[in-house]
Amino acid sequence: MCGCMHSTQDQALHLEGDPSLPGAPTSTLAPRKMPKSISVSKQLASVKALRKGSDLEKAIATIALIFRNSSDPDGKLGKATAKNLLQTQFRNFTEGQETKPKYKDLLSELDEYTENKLDFEDFMILVLSITVTSELLQNIWSVKTMK
Repeated sequence: MCGCMHSTQDQALHLEGDPSLPGAPTSTLAPRKMPKSISVSKQLASVKALRKGSDLEKAIATIALIFRNSSDPDGKLGKATAKNLLQTQFRNFTEGQETKPKYKDLLSELDEYTENKLDFEDFMILVLSITVTSELLQNIWSVKTMK
């Protein structure tokens, strides 16, 4: 999708795993999956580097964990799984967009993607692309902030 030459495996997030687990991975992109019964919030809490992390860092880590929990052992998502994640985990950004040309183009690009699976980098580009075309983003921009 993005045409980038490097993989997300090369860009490990350097998040620390729980040191009490033998052989705990140092990257959220490691092939070892945490049991799906553990909530994402508990998984986040187990990452020492995020205990004092910013909201933005925690948001990106949440996306990485959701991706990893849904990906195959090679760290990739099938197209159907990616679409399902968008519909279930990103519902407020995708609802009402189905008839919009930009949204249709993004999903058709996903359908035309020659590889049957998306890596983390391609999934993030898809999520960001949907975000910037969403009406919800316009509502977020209009929120008053305290100064």
